[in-house]
Amino acid sequence: PALGAGDQVLAKLHAVHTDDGLSYEARPIKRLAGEGTRRMLGIYRAGPEAGRVVPVAKGAKGADKEWIVPRGAAEGSQEGELVEAEALPGRRLGLPHGRIVARLGDPGAPRQVSLIAMHEHGIPYEVPAEVLEEAAAAEPVALGDREDLRDLALVTIDPEDARDHDDAVCAFPDDDTANRGGWIVWVAIADVARYVRPGSELDREARRRGNSTYFPDRVAPMLPERLSADLCSLMDGVDRPCLAVRMVLNEAGEKIGHRFARGLMRSRASLSSEQAQAAANGDAPADALRRETVEALFAAGAAAHGARERRQPLDLDLPERRIELDDEGRVTSVRVRERLDAHRVIEEFMILANVAAAETLEEKRTPLLYRVHEEPNPEKLDALRETVETVGLTLAKGQVLKTRHLNDLLRAVEAGEHREMINLAVLRAQTQAYYGRENFSHFGLNLRAYAHFTSPIRRYADLIVHRALIRACKLGAGGLSPEEIERIDETAEHISMTERRSMEAERDTVDRYLAAFLADRVGAEFEGRISGVQRFGLFVKLDESGADGLVPISTLGREYFRYDEDSRTLTGERSGTVLGIGQPVTVRLVEAEPLSGGLILEVLSVEGAPARRPQRRPRSGPPERRKLTRERIARSKAKRKAGRRKA
Repeated sequence: PALGAGDQVLAKLHAVHTDDGLSYEARPIKRLAGEGTRRMLGIYRAGPEAGRVVPVAKGAKGADKEWIVPRGAAEGSQEGELVEAEALPGRRLGLPHGRIVARLGDPGAPRQVSLIAMHEHGIPYEVPAEVLEEAAAAEPVALGDREDLRDLALVTIDPEDARDHDDAVCAFPDDDTANRGGWIVWVAIADVARYVRPGSELDREARRRGNSTYFPDRVAPMLPERLSADLCSLMDGVDRPCLAVRMVLNEAGEKIGHRFARGLMRSRASLSSEQAQAAANGDAPADALRRETVEALFAAGAAAHGARERRQPLDLDLPERRIELDDEGRVTSVRVRERLDAHRVIEEFMILANVAAAETLEEKRTPLLYRVHEEPNPEKLDALRETVETVGLTLAKGQVLKTRHLNDLLRAVEAGEHREMINLAVLRAQTQAYYGRENFSHFGLNLRAYAHFTSPIRRYADLIVHRALIRACKLGAGGLSPEEIERIDETAEHISMTERRSMEAERDTVDRYLAAFLADRVGAEFEGRISGVQRFGLFVKLDESGADGLVPISTLGREYFRYDEDSRTLTGERSGTVLGIGQPVTVRLVEAEPLSGGLILEVLSVEGAPARRPQRRPRSGPPERRKLTRERIARSKAKRKAGRRKA
């Protein structure tokens, strides 16, 4: 949102030389707090004199616990209605005052969950009229000067619940005798740059959003539906403009050459990952073309997977859960997504295409946005060492950390009870990936140079890379403009922020859906594992649903628990109970709050043993003596009071 006077912001400082000497320029990254433009999403509570807004955000405290809505500022809001309030300036003491700026209806309605997250995190969801008009005016593309790729057996393979279809693939053996056993792999990506030109209304709105945000019940898309679901969607049997890369793999699956082309393609089939897997396994009838296409893709994918195994990217194994909704938006089930070979094949081809994009732009000396994932910092590695030592493993100090060292840890616990604990610990040790003009490599993938090229429908970074390739390879109009190059650092910071914003909104939405799903099971017992330890309590991830809940430290027993930040444990001073990340626990669901997504749990057992809850120490001395002591204290107080009166 626009900044107002008095707002606090997180900003990046740049030294600037002016006529007056050295100065600094600040580029805002995120607004932290403010008065004039501060907003809150909450539930309206009517009162006789004034209303109040109770926030729905988890962890609201202090002055943000509630806002007072003076008479005349409620805009007709009804009791229990979900509203957005804006702070009124000028008040320093007591609860903040605010006015209602938006009435959003029944907070209990199932499809309000994602709307709450969008409002709470400032994710744009209304498309300006001028952007819709520009999208509506777009027309399909003819062949023209493009390379004709319509004879290639390109197919799209996506998860069954995918909302975008912007990549197509095909593979066939290389007939070059110098590359016996090798493969030709084509990856064709929707040519979004054909429709979204620098400086256009579509471009300004896409940059503002930064990326699409995905919720179980809807999408807040980066591009209007006319493009994302029609002209840039690679439907089967329909001509679509694309930016494609032809890659040559040797028998060992290593990429030994590539070239980019701007073409016109026609997908032969739109397959789900499950359909592709069934065709590869021979478990379902398929026409000859589909069977041959899928078999070739899987054979080339097996070769590429061999090269990946030798490269040893970080190989985390954490289950991904999918929330399934009914037609009215209510949660019907939560299930773990099955990891198929079809997913791995497409994933590896996309990684190879992204590497090819980065290498080409480096070779052509064209500015680009790298996808950067720096290696873990020393503090996080020390915390990881502490964790792995609790299960008898070691992560040696004094060596240059490689992904293979972390993979050795993961393989050591692959079949044991500590598998999820160590996977979580390794994940927490990682730095957050971001976009940047400078290349600091990609630690997780163990790649020297990496750029996002394969999803321009949903990521602005990929659109920038497409424009850079068009400019570098002289592929026609719509290339990276001088103005974009000049502000590429600013763009990198902005879209890194929007990505984090979307991740937080998506996570909060899942939490709220899970809380709603579990709300009618309060009192039930669940198996889980400790996923986090803080001074104020434990976080437990439930095995059944993947939901995270809080165990307040006050419920652990009537004793003092000492928090050790290095080992991330809580230790009971009298019972000796040690609670740490990864321990299996049985818990009871005490409270589920769908509006905030919060779950409160109570620990019943730890590693199969009942939780120990020492009682308060008995007061010293027999009851008669304690009674005499109390009487003596009372007489002493009365004597002092009498003395003060005389004085």
